Amino acid sequence: MPALDYPPPLQRMIAQIRALPGLGPRSAERLVLWLMQDGGRIEPLVDGLRDLSARVHSCDQCGFFIQRGDECVLCHSSKRNHQLICVVEQAADVLRLERSGAFTGVYHVLGGKLSPLDNITPEDLRIQPLMERVEAQKVEEVILAVGSDVEGEATASYLSDLLRAQGVAASRLAQGMPAGGGLDHVDELTLYQALQGRRRM
Repeated sequence: MPALDYPPPLQRMIAQIRALPGLGPRSAERLVLWLMQDGGRIEPLVDGLRDLSARVHSCDQCGFFIQRGDECVLCHSSKRNHQLICVVEQAADVLRLERSGAFTGVYHVLGGKLSPLDNITPEDLRIQPLMERVEAQKVEEVILAVGSDVEGEATASYLSDLLRAQGVAASRLAQGMPAGGGLDHVDELTLYQALQGRRRM
């Protein structure tokens, strides 16, 4: 007698949901079963995903999301400093920086970071378009706002070498103590970076 399991379409959907970041097998199963409990939950999700696929894409220049047929408000704004580019790993990072209100330049989304272990090389990222923008826009400075993990540091180092060869200034976001935090909650690396990046008051 064969072991009881979900019907194949349900198994395939669980496998699809499980492939999403941050979801394990149990979470994927619970999510799909929740969708199945009420037939009215599936169609709006399907319609939303279809609409998203048809109407939203990445800006060819900066890599942030735009609606098809619309101009990118970041790239085409006359109020932004086009000689200052902030490089980020993912499109969501643009919103994080933009919500701070501290940056008035333009952005460039790499689409990830260098990771030899995951076979992510410079050709897999939007590095060539960045270098073309730097030259075409006569950029004065590129801010590297990538992560401070090993892959982020490797990416920042690689990009700064390329930019230096073109005579363009490259800077890195300051790293160190979080606002509102005390020394008792900070690790040694963060303390080291905070000391190295200190500034006069």
